[in-house]
Amino acid sequence: MEAVNKVQSAAANAVSLEILGNRLLSVAEEMGATLIKTAYSTNIKERRDCSTAVFDARGQMIAQAEHIPMHLGSLLGAVTSLLQKFSVETLKPGDTFVTNDPYSGGGTHLPDITLVSPVFWDETLVGFVACLAHHADVGGKVPGSTSGDANSIFQEGLRIPLTRVCNAGELVQDVVDFVLLNSRTPTEREGDLAAQIAANRVGEKRLQDVVKNYGVERYFSITAALMDYAEKLMSAGIRSLPDGVYSFVDYMDDDGINIGKHLPIAVTITIQGETAHVDFAGSNPQVNGPINVPLNGTLATVFYCFKALVGANIPSNQGIYRVLNVTAPEGSIVNCQPPAPVGERIDTCQRVADVIFGAMAEAVPNRVITASNSSVTTATFSGTNAKTGDFFVYLETIAGGQGAHANGDGLSGVQVHMTNTSNLPAEALEREYPLLVKRYTLRQNSGGAGCYRGGLGIQRDILALQDGITFSSLADRQQLPPWGLNGGKDGAAGQYLLVRKNGEVKKLGAKDSGVCLDAGDIISVQTPGSGGFGNSYKRDAAHVRQDVVDGKINREAAMDLYGVIIDEQHVVDEKATQLVRSAWNKPELL
Repeated sequence: MEAVNKVQSAAANAVSLEILGNRLLSVAEEMGATLIKTAYSTNIKERRDCSTAVFDARGQMIAQAEHIPMHLGSLLGAVTSLLQKFSVETLKPGDTFVTNDPYSGGGTHLPDITLVSPVFWDETLVGFVACLAHHADVGGKVPGSTSGDANSIFQEGLRIPLTRVCNAGELVQDVVDFVLLNSRTPTEREGDLAAQIAANRVGEKRLQDVVKNYGVERYFSITAALMDYAEKLMSAGIRSLPDGVYSFVDYMDDDGINIGKHLPIAVTITIQGETAHVDFAGSNPQVNGPINVPLNGTLATVFYCFKALVGANIPSNQGIYRVLNVTAPEGSIVNCQPPAPVGERIDTCQRVADVIFGAMAEAVPNRVITASNSSVTTATFSGTNAKTGDFFVYLETIAGGQGAHANGDGLSGVQVHMTNTSNLPAEALEREYPLLVKRYTLRQNSGGAGCYRGGLGIQRDILALQDGITFSSLADRQQLPPWGLNGGKDGAAGQYLLVRKNGEVKKLGAKDSGVCLDAGDIISVQTPGSGGFGNSYKRDAAHVRQDVVDGKINREAAMDLYGVIIDEQHVVDEKATQLVRSAWNKPELL
């Protein structure tokens, strides 16, 4: 009988973990839905550049909605900082705190504003809910608050120390006024901040419902067990990796100031039993330009990579961190110190993901993908709308190719790794801004050739409908293309082109600020593709033909890169193809 009771108890515990884990996830997801549906700016309501999470009473994350992996660093830091700065006794129901400062634990760059609210049940602090939203402008030297040539965080916008924005349920208008006064688009900021407050209020209510259902003590017990469960799953996942030391180095194009000076991101990963040590020694010292990353951003990237490698179904909570040991040299590009600028820290985190997967390709080649577009290719347009008289800031991060892998082609036109935003539909863009989308398509031949082809990048051409519009670019992977694996070819690098109304074409820098546009000028944003996997001459000729039919490659690329001869009617010349491919091993046949 005792044995039966133990079995039943274990089953009940497993069921409780699954149910509570999903209920907490639903709390975070409902917060996210509230934020998106009530936000004012296109960047949040359309592009969904936001994240939400739930924390326990000690500030440990217990659930994160599936939004933006990069935001995890900001959310973790904000709650930890709150508990360090404010004693629990001073927290009240209805309080909400706001911050965005990377150097006090509240963010990873200034446009990401985080709101944290304590949650009480029967006067007991039972946890926190937090939401983060990327605000289109928080001041700084350029509209959009991310300048490619910023050399100090003081040029990147308003830094908000962790402070109350709601006191016992009452809005602290003075704090809101500080934010509005420092933004070029105060109406948007006011609407988006109100949406964030509403999202946290929903999260508080839903979390209180959960605690009411379980009771405080049982709730605490099961949430603690939920993190232990994630730890055990991550430990088991790491045990599935072969022990060893694995290293990889990749490079950033430059820092936006010292143009063309490639900057190394290095990693050495030691797998031993059920622990992983990730060491970034050898990475470049922090730089003058805005691609530096605070440590929280690097930690969030490592968290994401290992979850992708060994446990896509592991609950996203802080238990995962317990078996990941990360070291990054202080004052380096992946653990920067103030006042280093950090506006485009996410491009560096994308490269951090690339080097981790590159290192692990030696250990588990069937689990990794080749280098993806791995650049948050940003286009920012700003100016005074002639129709409304209002100043506008439109920013978008354009997707690109996802890396190929041992089992298939990479996806085309998608966000990868540390970002997960949606595109802004052309209809929404054209309704709100004096701009017109002239072309929106996949970039032919941008996916790296291989037995499995890399995903394609995007071309998005945007026409200015009035004079006086300013454009800023911000990207990487425009000099050093995304690499392939196992003989796969590199994908195409990205580029920005300015096409003047008189037909003059100029290639812009990857981190260019203040390009003046007149009516009729076009900005062509062309994002990187991704690397191929395996030898391209081993790709099924039928798949090559289909790529030609679909416009993903042209006939010349089919012949030059894949050795497949296709006529104008899209018929494969089997004999010629066999001859060309045979010559790969027997060049005397040519």
